[in-house]
Amino acid sequence: MAIQHDNPGPSRRALLAAAVATAANAPLAAAFAAGPEKIAPQAAPVPPPNKSGLTDADLRGASRLAQVDYSDAERAQLLSSIDDQLERSRRLRTLDPSNDLAPALVFDPRLPGRVYRTQRNVVRLPDEAVAKLPDDEESIAFASARMQAAWLQRGDITSARLTELYLARIAKFAPMLECFVSVTADLAREQAATADRERKTGRARGPLHGLPYVLKDLADTAGIKTSWGAVPFQDRVATRDATVAVKLRDAGAVLLGKTTLGEFANGEIWFGGITRNPWNRQEGSSGSSAGSASAVAAGLASFGIGTETLGSIVSPSHRCGTVGLRPTFGRVSRTGCMALCWSLDKIGAIARSVDDTGLVLSVINGHDDEDASSIGWGLELDATRDLRDLKIGYVPALFEKDATEIDRAALDAARRLGAKMVEITIPDQPWNVLLTQLEVEAATAFEKITLDHKDRTMRAQGNGNWPNNWRRARFISGVDYVQSQRFRRRAMEMMDGVFQNVDAMIGPNYAGSMLLITNFTGHPCLALRAGFRELASRPTALDPPNNDPAAAKFRVPHAISLWAPLFEEGTLITVGRALERELGVASERPKLV
Repeated sequence: MAIQHDNPGPSRRALLAAAVATAANAPLAAAFAAGPEKIAPQAAPVPPPNKSGLTDADLRGASRLAQVDYSDAERAQLLSSIDDQLERSRRLRTLDPSNDLAPALVFDPRLPGRVYRTQRNVVRLPDEAVAKLPDDEESIAFASARMQAAWLQRGDITSARLTELYLARIAKFAPMLECFVSVTADLAREQAATADRERKTGRARGPLHGLPYVLKDLADTAGIKTSWGAVPFQDRVATRDATVAVKLRDAGAVLLGKTTLGEFANGEIWFGGITRNPWNRQEGSSGSSAGSASAVAAGLASFGIGTETLGSIVSPSHRCGTVGLRPTFGRVSRTGCMALCWSLDKIGAIARSVDDTGLVLSVINGHDDEDASSIGWGLELDATRDLRDLKIGYVPALFEKDATEIDRAALDAARRLGAKMVEITIPDQPWNVLLTQLEVEAATAFEKITLDHKDRTMRAQGNGNWPNNWRRARFISGVDYVQSQRFRRRAMEMMDGVFQNVDAMIGPNYAGSMLLITNFTGHPCLALRAGFRELASRPTALDPPNNDPAAAKFRVPHAISLWAPLFEEGTLITVGRALERELGVASERPKLV
């Protein structure tokens, strides 16, 4: 039923005109109320002075940058009212919040109305025979963390001996790999001695007790340098331990040192060098968990801790041949770790076997009141399940032009494992618009670096590096930022629909935007070695492209990715460990001389 008002009152246009008139701009108000069709013949109104000194020419340029088209009258009105907005911006800049102050808006990967399977905290891995402790130290160093834990439990080796073995390898190989910021030898010896004493008295703290590990140098460690990979913070010393470091210490793990990351968690270039790939030291190890992946691949630690915002666990694991587990967003506390993007950052394990990543996750998983995004969720890793009860999805198109023969061989291996293979489709959408949110949050986290021009001290200054990205982000509108968040919800709903039909997915790491999409939706990912390729050295951000067809080739690892529904890392371990054994390429070591 239509309702007719006898006295409809003033129109919206008239109300706006009145509001402008009260601001001592009656000519502009009249023009605005008249409507755009009446404005054109009139001379452009002259705006009153504004404190900012902005001119109509400034707004014309800004309008082109923002891709909007405003009339002369509309720009004049903006100029007359822009001072308050600019003053708010100036005041915000004076607040200078610390990096650990999270925004009030918190990302949650769970969709409203969806019920997610609750889980107990339990790890079940199929029994494996414990091999005899090797006679040579290199074989001990490259053994899986799970096998080393069995040797420790059986008394074949002590944590002290294992720690000294790794410290000797670090002294020999870390300089050529440029993968350590700090080596914590004294602390490691102290923690190893404690672990051995506790084991003698029957106190074993869990699966990582006595195992030496490395920690990405964006996780705080009290009294030890935590540099974030960047010149402005290269001498920064933390005053407390990150939650992940506390959990590992409480589990009896031994900290060997802090490993390199690219500047502010981007790439492999850091203030002290370029972290190298142990399989080809002429190229970088990729990033940003560059040092953890390089050290683990080179047999310098039992396992490592990395972080991922957009590929920082998957990419160096692909390059270095390690196994990288990126957990569900919110599973692992980020308290005490450098924030790059509060709604994307995740902490996970980098290891030499799939089982190892599950064991590490079982220790670092858990709720933390200090992390606004922390989700308290049980972790049920039952790798004894029969793969014939699982459905594995794949996108056929992703195994075509963007895939290698190794990727296709991995798909064939998954078929042989007995799981039901299900063809799925990922809709064609402009997924790269999601990057808007990352660029805005990262530019916010390090605003002072840009405003104080400390970005000029950073080594990587290319178009895709942080200095340029953060400067450019100043011109992203708040409207575009919120629209990117709305599109993110669409991506979450899309992936939720995909996982209604399958238990896991398999695909090339970078094909079809899956790395991008699943990072933004918060889904877990497991990257594992699938084979080897002969490739020329891949350039770093400081190198020109290598287009020489006669360039020397190196045998380097190549990985495949698995994805699972939220909180279903157990499925990733189940499928991943079976695939690891089927492919049979996990045991090969890089030749270090």
